[in-house]
Amino acid sequence: MPAMRLLWIKVGGLWPANTGGRLRSLHLLSELSRRHRLSLLTTHSPGEDPQGLRRRLPDCERIVSLPYAVPKRTSPRFPLVLLRSWLSPLPVDLLKCRVRALRYEAARLMACQSIDLCVADFLVAMANIPLGAPAPLVHFSHNAEHMIWRRLCENERRRWRRALLEIEWRKMRAAEAEACRRARLTLTVSPQDQALLQALAPQAAIRSIPTGVDVQYFTPQDQPVREEELVYVGSMDWQPNEDGVLHFINNILPEIRRARPGVGLTVVGRNPSERLRRAAMAAGVRVTGTVEDIRPYLAAAAAMVVPLRIGGGTRLKIFEGLAMGKAVVSTTIGAEGLPLEHGVHFLCADQPEDFAAAVLRLLGDPEQRRCLGAAGRRLVEECYAWSRVALEFEDLLEGALDSAPNSPPQTAAEPLSD
Repeated sequence: MPAMRLLWIKVGGLWPANTGGRLRSLHLLSELSRRHRLSLLTTHSPGEDPQGLRRRLPDCERIVSLPYAVPKRTSPRFPLVLLRSWLSPLPVDLLKCRVRALRYEAARLMACQSIDLCVADFLVAMANIPLGAPAPLVHFSHNAEHMIWRRLCENERRRWRRALLEIEWRKMRAAEAEACRRARLTLTVSPQDQALLQALAPQAAIRSIPTGVDVQYFTPQDQPVREEELVYVGSMDWQPNEDGVLHFINNILPEIRRARPGVGLTVVGRNPSERLRRAAMAAGVRVTGTVEDIRPYLAAAAAMVVPLRIGGGTRLKIFEGLAMGKAVVSTTIGAEGLPLEHGVHFLCADQPEDFAAAVLRLLGDPEQRRCLGAAGRRLVEECYAWSRVALEFEDLLEGALDSAPNSPPQTAAEPLSD
């Protein structure tokens, strides 16, 4: 098949590659741009370097990166976005990522260039693609977003906040269903997410691809392991990560330390909140903030913990740990969407006392840690290198290009113009 002309749209930036979503997209873009004519339209926040992105993706035909800072809850702009959301059927998480300049540039590129497919990277990108776009749309869904918000709601104890989250997750569910109906193809990163979205939009074309890992970068290291050290890796400005770490500090770590008082935890990831830092300091937990390379922290730990209670999609952090030969203890939600077998590739535990017992079992059994880590490394090396995943992604894009279009796009809940 001849090279496809692709337009890839991503709100929220791609460089530096310090989140799971950015890593997944960058690896796919890198592979696709070697074989296809790829234009990338994205944004960057203050302090981020768009030139670094161009160096990382030298084979892209065109890269347009526009300055835009997504308003955070502490931003002066956030109350206005919140007010607009109350008056709109769209959730606040989508409204705050609607970028007028990005939508204009997307419309201009599709009008003046012959684009075979437009890939909307994450749900927020769909809100920046004009209705009636001339190119068929592919919705690349890294998470079943409404499920994240629903789980946030279910784990919230404050009634007033729970009521707000109830509204938000239902709005997100409606927006996700609309995106799937509008796209010629929706790609998820797990069969579980595929089933969730298919239930929302039964007539939509929805397929899943596996998560990948850079097996050349993440490899077992020959360095001493601290036998009572645990590690958690993830962007700390993503609420499910913060919730998981606080849950571990408050409900699991005390159980572990009753049996082994010297056990430590290192939390590796960008932008930890003051709330998290205070809790970590009180518990004697190390919080690094942003680091240039997470591999030394993974290599030094006896085991990796993933105590998530909220989430969607798949966790690249687990594949990175497995690629380095690390034993992993995770909740069911933490390992959701990954083809892992309990007792073979990792240990699964959901209740705090069970999670603590699993960690203690690993800390006391170096041979089990070695066996789990070796099995995990074999799995990702044989099946989940990014080059393999990209070929599956590419085949699905080509299938979407060849397929007949769906029924006419649904009317959007709100026009894309401001």
